[in-house]
Amino acid sequence: MRRLFRFCALSIAAGVLSACGSSPTGPSTPPVGGTPTVGVMGSSRLGSAQLVAWFNRRQPQPSGTYNATVPLETLAAIFIEEGAMEGVTGDVAFVQSIIETGWFRFSGAVPPSKNNFAGIGAIDSSPGDAASFPDARTGVRAQIQHLRAYADASAISCTVPPLRNPCVDPRFTLVSPKGRAPLWNQFGGGIWASAPTYGADIVARYQEALAFNGLGS
Repeated sequence: MRRLFRFCALSIAAGVLSACGSSPTGPSTPPVGGTPTVGVMGSSRLGSAQLVAWFNRRQPQPSGTYNATVPLETLAAIFIEEGAMEGVTGDVAFVQSIIETGWFRFSGAVPPSKNNFAGIGAIDSSPGDAASFPDARTGVRAQIQHLRAYADASAISCTVPPLRNPCVDPRFTLVSPKGRAPLWNQFGGGIWASAPTYGADIVARYQEALAFNGLGS
């Protein structure tokens, strides 16, 4: 399947303006024009078990075979853990990776062996240039750090601090200015991906996961 959402050539990813730990509220804010707005920075509303339950029981199920390098339960837990460490909504980042990898079937140009769940380094004209990571946790950590670069204006360098873990995001320094996009809703149209509906697709899937688990917007 040809992927319609890839990073723009000069910068990759979008995020939120609030600094890590600066907002104790959850990721969702009141709807705008009927569509909930979801922040990149904040606490996850869904735990790993809830994400896995939604993933396994939603209908229709995607075709193909789950093909990540670690079990689904492990991967979901890593997203929650790494997100919490950087103040990023790890549950929404997990949903983003579902869209990027085709439900972890990896039917696009980035193979599962790269442990790259967000297309970091891949662009429309050269998807094969996607970054490669030695294991799933490192790949998730790079994604979370990249999200924070877009979300947190105070994350001015890929160092500890401001990051909580050593820098593994190879594209962190290319995000300029830091904190340029405060909402997941803004990720399309060349911010994180070229497809104009990319951010809306993430939010829609996340709302689906919330509803499955009995949580409202």
